[in-house]
Amino acid sequence: MRGAVLHGPKDVRFEERPAPRITQPTDAVIRIAAACVCGSDLWPYRGVSPIEGPTPMGHEYCGIVEEVGAAVRSVKRGQFVIGSFFASDNTCPICRAGYQTSCQHREPVAGAQAPVLRVPLADGTLVPTPEVPPDDLIPSLLTLSDVMGTGWFAADAANVRPGATVAVVGDGAVGLLGALSARLKGAGRIIVMSRHETRQKLARELGATDIVSERGDEGVARIKDLTGGIGADSVLECVGTAESMMQAIRATRPGGSIGYVGVPHGVQLDGQRLFFAHVHLHGGPAPVRRYLPELIDLAWNRKIDPGKVFDLTLPLDQVAEGYRAMDTRRAIKTLLRP
Repeated sequence: MRGAVLHGPKDVRFEERPAPRITQPTDAVIRIAAACVCGSDLWPYRGVSPIEGPTPMGHEYCGIVEEVGAAVRSVKRGQFVIGSFFASDNTCPICRAGYQTSCQHREPVAGAQAPVLRVPLADGTLVPTPEVPPDDLIPSLLTLSDVMGTGWFAADAANVRPGATVAVVGDGAVGLLGALSARLKGAGRIIVMSRHETRQKLARELGATDIVSERGDEGVARIKDLTGGIGADSVLECVGTAESMMQAIRATRPGGSIGYVGVPHGVQLDGQRLFFAHVHLHGGPAPVRRYLPELIDLAWNRKIDPGKVFDLTLPLDQVAEGYRAMDTRRAIKTLLRP
């Protein structure tokens, strides 16, 4: 089969790869209904995160189960399923605590920008939908594999409560869906930091009440101004740079909480400054599997439409253009159709 392979910075190719097959009795093989490019894919694409050779790309996926290993019990051929970017057994003590992305037996799921995907630990990783969904629902269901689940975790980790004032640092797909998550959790005010008009508009559609276009010191000052000099109760950090993390910490009121889900690059925290900031920090790779049943129910019943973050749809064989569009911020998120 052919799939997306990263050969080096800015060099994504759609080329021949071995077709996935069952290698362990706990595996499943699924036919991809839709895949996409993630903001975190841009780190290796830009050369910021090194790769050790040609690397199959893609970790967000949904589709139809084609084959299951002999030990798989809860997933059946013909089901439409969604899974996380880390495979988990969903039975170890860490999984039972709700942190499946740190499962004792976790395995990364990679190579989803292709027609077919092998998913390890299928029973603990894949969650079926009630039935095969209509085509127009697939984009929203696909977001649950990562960006919607990650936005939800950001809001959860930031302790968003009804009536809370929330600030969102980052206007990519995760930040935008973090705003949606904050709205669903009952936030009274949602401030999204964005300098891009199209993203500002979508942020308001998804739940933002205020937009702050300034960054750095000016951005923090603007949030303090909007909150009577206090800062936000909850801040969602959805970028992963040193600047965005410090912006999040400084925009949080004493006693407030930060949910950080941007993959960190070059982030180092000053311990004394953090000590006197008096804020809660909670984050990491989102345990998407914990939230999948609830989020599937919301999307299936059309109570949420997170698929709005896809503003570019391309055939899978044009995946390289999908990367270019997101790299140059011509697109928020690229949907890929096999």
